[in-house]
Amino acid sequence: MHESDFFSHSTALILHGAPTPDAWDEVIHVSAIRPRNPARTKTVVSHRLATREPASQRVAGLRLEAPDRAWVQASAHLCDVELIVAADFLVARRRRLATIDQLRAEASRARCARLQPLLDRVREGSESPRETKLRLELTDAGLPEPELALELIRPDGGLAARLDLAYPAYRVAVEYDGRQHAEDVYQFARDADRWRDIAELDWQLVRILHHHVTPDPSVAIDLVRRALARAGWRP
Repeated sequence: MHESDFFSHSTALILHGAPTPDAWDEVIHVSAIRPRNPARTKTVVSHRLATREPASQRVAGLRLEAPDRAWVQASAHLCDVELIVAADFLVARRRRLATIDQLRAEASRARCARLQPLLDRVREGSESPRETKLRLELTDAGLPEPELALELIRPDGGLAARLDLAYPAYRVAVEYDGRQHAEDVYQFARDADRWRDIAELDWQLVRILHHHVTPDPSVAIDLVRRALARAGWRP
């Protein structure tokens, strides 16, 4: 690579840390600004981009396309859900690699009309790809959109729980439990205390496990629908 070349498209998103579905990394995307032609070799896709103000950044010594531009570039070969998951990662409050306004402006500059309705579904509070996918599955099934990262406070002012997905009007909380801590006794004890605190505050907690969403998310959707119905929600 020439010193002015940079990683772009989905390769840049991967290197920025964005969630990666299967096959994102089968090829490496490298870009250069006209008139330069970037190097071409096996498994490398080269892009010759129009002249513009540079936006590449150095991350861990590598020159990467800016996150907002990489996201728009990647739209050429990623599906809608993958793009929303990646955007949720970029705009998350705890990392803030980009803002929704920046993504929208870059999509407009690139004349990618397809991305504007997707950006209407991007949220700043999602903390994992599975949370994003679950939120999309619930709303696509006609359920209300949940609030994200809602803090549940005990009467003494202490934090009882930070809820992944929440319906405060119905006091229903939804959490995706990947069971990555299933063998961690201390983590399980902390989780059990949280579940007790949530119940004592008169909230229903719907724990979604892997087998509720894979291969068919309808099981998870039905669990949440029934909890909302018990709390008084009507379609």
